[in-house]
Amino acid sequence: MSKAPALDDGIHGAASGSAPVPLSVLDAVNVGVGHPSADALRTSVELARLADTRGFHRYWVAEHHSLPSVAASSPAVVLAHLAAHTDRLRLGSGGVMLPNHAPLVVAEQFGTLEALAPGRIDLGLGRAPGTDGATAAALRSTDGRQASGDDFPEQVVELIRFLDDGFPDGHPYQNIHAVPGPVQGTAPGGVQSPHRPPVWLLGSSGFSARLAGILGLPFAFAHHFAPQSTVPALELYRASFEPSAHLDRPYALIGVAALAADTEQQARRQARPIGLMMLGLRSGSPGLLPSPEQAEAHDYSPAEREVVDSWNANTITGTADEVVAGLDDLCKRTGADELMITTYAHSGEVRVRSYELIANAYGFPASLDKQDGPVR
Repeated sequence: MSKAPALDDGIHGAASGSAPVPLSVLDAVNVGVGHPSADALRTSVELARLADTRGFHRYWVAEHHSLPSVAASSPAVVLAHLAAHTDRLRLGSGGVMLPNHAPLVVAEQFGTLEALAPGRIDLGLGRAPGTDGATAAALRSTDGRQASGDDFPEQVVELIRFLDDGFPDGHPYQNIHAVPGPVQGTAPGGVQSPHRPPVWLLGSSGFSARLAGILGLPFAFAHHFAPQSTVPALELYRASFEPSAHLDRPYALIGVAALAADTEQQARRQARPIGLMMLGLRSGSPGLLPSPEQAEAHDYSPAEREVVDSWNANTITGTADEVVAGLDDLCKRTGADELMITTYAHSGEVRVRSYELIANAYGFPASLDKQDGPVR
């Protein structure tokens, strides 16, 4: 088997302008009340184009299932569409929930994406199913097994071997090849691609942090869901890190919820609906992302108010300068190498405007030329 080429993984690029670290985008493709999924997907294209031309580093799409509030059940499909509308932006999964899929299928999907957008694809992997147990069982296979994630380390290793065409002699999968992939470069007359999608591990606890360190992979932590665990998880990742053929030192990205608007009052109003949506998720009654008017009119019980206040406390909101100050403080407290912003808002226009304001305040250029090429 051929050895995988050195990865062009895009994790050592310099931050744009005066930014202390690169800024990236995490998109759950949220669907708001009164809007079809098509609107959410059009917003994703608009947002990806903005990120592409303003200097954001990467754009990841999250995988969720059986939730009315998202239209991102198939990240690979969404990413293929975004690749056709962008020129330089790194695109990836944030992430593919590996227990839901056969590793070979994921390797071929992302090998195809890499062929469509050479040198611009990231493969982020998560251990959770991204849904409830019944849906996970329906996704997993026809035998009714639920995706527990217990075999996640084995799945990750298997997927990497498919990406590298690197199963050892005597392995049952020795003669199975993910295509597009390295096997096409070793076939007579074939040409080896200089790239393959770099693998990231995602997590909200110490499990994936330790595994990413042991395997020498970059790590992305969901700070927006588990802020109290961020620093311990990153410390565990760095302490566990062993240099690999793919990465010579730890690289940690953290996801953060943020929303900027022209005034602090506007930002706080537009950020309220996500708290109400989270109440529905926690009560087992998921719905569409509410409007600001619905969030304002809801009669919150003391317990509900506590949940909403907790979520809001973990979301950086305000004017662009206030949001950037919050991002800078978070970066200093965690030592993160990169920040990935996720913005929940009922209106697509509000989401796009938030990223535009943050780009301005972060000192990103007004526009990047196509000749600047893809981020490396």
